[in-house]
Amino acid sequence: MRALVLTFILSSLCMLTLSRCLLAYWQRQRVQQAGGLKPILLGGLRIDANQIAMIAGIPAVLSFWLGDSPLAITVVGIWFQFAWLLLVLLEVSTPQFIHEYDTRPNRLYVEYLKHPREVFGMLWKGYKGVLIGAAVVLVFAAWLGNRLFGYAPPQPGLSWWLAAILSVITALIIFLAIRGTLGHRPINPSSVAYCGDSMLNSLPLNSLYSVAYAIYSMKNERSAADIYGKLDDDEVITIVNTSAGITSLSPTIPSLHRQQASATRNRPLNLVMIVQESLGAQYVSNLGGAQLTPCLDKLAATGWNFSRAYATGTRSVRGLEAVVAGFPPTVSDAALRLSGAQNNFCTMAQILKPQGYRSRFIYGGEAHFDNMKSFFLGNGFDDLYDLPTFENPAFVGTWGASDEDMFNRLHTLLEQPSDQPTFTLAFSVSNHSPWEYPEGRITPDGDPATVENTVRYADWAIGQFFERAQHCDYWKDTVFLIVADHDSRVGGANLVPLRHFHIPALILGADIQARQDDRLISQIDLPPTLLSVMGITAEHPMPGHDLTLSTPNRAMMQYGENYGYLKGEQLLVLEPQREPTQYRYQAPSSYTPTPLDQSLAREALAHVLWPTLVYQKQAYTLPHLRPAPQSI
Repeated sequence: MRALVLTFILSSLCMLTLSRCLLAYWQRQRVQQAGGLKPILLGGLRIDANQIAMIAGIPAVLSFWLGDSPLAITVVGIWFQFAWLLLVLLEVSTPQFIHEYDTRPNRLYVEYLKHPREVFGMLWKGYKGVLIGAAVVLVFAAWLGNRLFGYAPPQPGLSWWLAAILSVITALIIFLAIRGTLGHRPINPSSVAYCGDSMLNSLPLNSLYSVAYAIYSMKNERSAADIYGKLDDDEVITIVNTSAGITSLSPTIPSLHRQQASATRNRPLNLVMIVQESLGAQYVSNLGGAQLTPCLDKLAATGWNFSRAYATGTRSVRGLEAVVAGFPPTVSDAALRLSGAQNNFCTMAQILKPQGYRSRFIYGGEAHFDNMKSFFLGNGFDDLYDLPTFENPAFVGTWGASDEDMFNRLHTLLEQPSDQPTFTLAFSVSNHSPWEYPEGRITPDGDPATVENTVRYADWAIGQFFERAQHCDYWKDTVFLIVADHDSRVGGANLVPLRHFHIPALILGADIQARQDDRLISQIDLPPTLLSVMGITAEHPMPGHDLTLSTPNRAMMQYGENYGYLKGEQLLVLEPQREPTQYRYQAPSSYTPTPLDQSLAREALAHVLWPTLVYQKQAYTLPHLRPAPQSI
């Protein structure tokens, strides 16, 4: 039986590597442009080891005890033949899938299985030769699998103590192969993503892994309609478009509209988004919080400061989804973690690419956390700088290099001359438990390891960066956004604790005039506003408001199972399987129950249903991106 396990492992590795090499040769022009074959093969070995360990792990550990048991050999042989045929089937399906969708088989592969008659009819009529060729390969693979795994040569037995030692060693190897890394977080598709070409990022995967991961990720795609109630799709689209002032340009991308920039510029400005980890308004002095942010308060007096900005959620992926993609929150997981949003999804990088921009992401931690690496590289970003790329960082904590290291990298990149405009997303890490930061930068108050002291350090790092930036040549050509992803310590007795969704948001740089803006806004309003400030006129599907021209007077937020829609002073709360409730809200924590406004309830329901609708229809995209979105 031990020989059977070893034969399966080696055969599968060889077959998957051969398939990957053939795919890379087929796409050799794109492979060469992205840096060659090496990252594809090295990443592929990690993914294949993970996949094969999951299939062969239990038989491998038991093989030292079961020996030549006929029943065990028969059962394991059948299992290996089935797994082998499945691996081959998915690899054989891959070239045609790449030809159609420019990626390995994914969730679409599974969804098509729900309609076998229609799909097989389409394939037979349009791809008869491909089907016949695939059938021949599968028959050969089945024959080969039977020859390889249908029997096992006899092997000498092992003493109990040797079997025990080898079982433990094998179990450890299997565990490491499945985990795929000695780092903080286990392997996922983002771990082997390496460039801005989403198809090439799928080549290190094998197709069974790609489909299995897509199926696993579907658990995050909960339907808002099943939880909060239903509205007709056309009504959802009409309500959201009316609320956002959108005149749709496309029946398949219902929120696609042309946004005319309010600023006219000879050359569009560079853009830097600085997303601050866990920096709620409760810590910011100019927003009525604690006296912990003197540098940010000083900057707020020189730029366009939003005093009533609200986050869309309580996690970093939710904030990044809002400020980078302008995508509203829903009870489903954030777009960064959804399999159907890993390419062809609208982001600021996708919008700016046709305008000649180069986009980059800077993060002091490991970019595959929360699938950021895969999402960003698959959706328009050209360059990624995370912890492994930082040279001699001043301090590395649990979550990665300190904020000052991230800002030093940002400053270095901005100083480099470029013949094209740039968009840079910079995400901080220091203000996160266990509250670690370099010594000697601030004078801590009490225990150094507290959120208050990391806020002080994060503020110091912001101040140091902008002190330099304001005296550099790039300042006059760059607009900066400073915004929190979310607050820390979100909680309370309210259905939606609004005071913990209140965050700082500040636009400064270039020719931005000092202004205190007390309008109610959401994170999703910031990307359209920045496009306008930069002088970019573009078509996009983002439903946020351009704050240079309009006043939204609404914010939306997802808090666990509850959805809050704040319009003026009226808070509409949707809870699972319950009637909506409405309150008159006065900051920071006054909630007065009021009679339900049915029109407001429908407006709130439409806004929570809309993200699910456009995601499922692949309609949060741009016309030039593939695949073509489905009709709505």
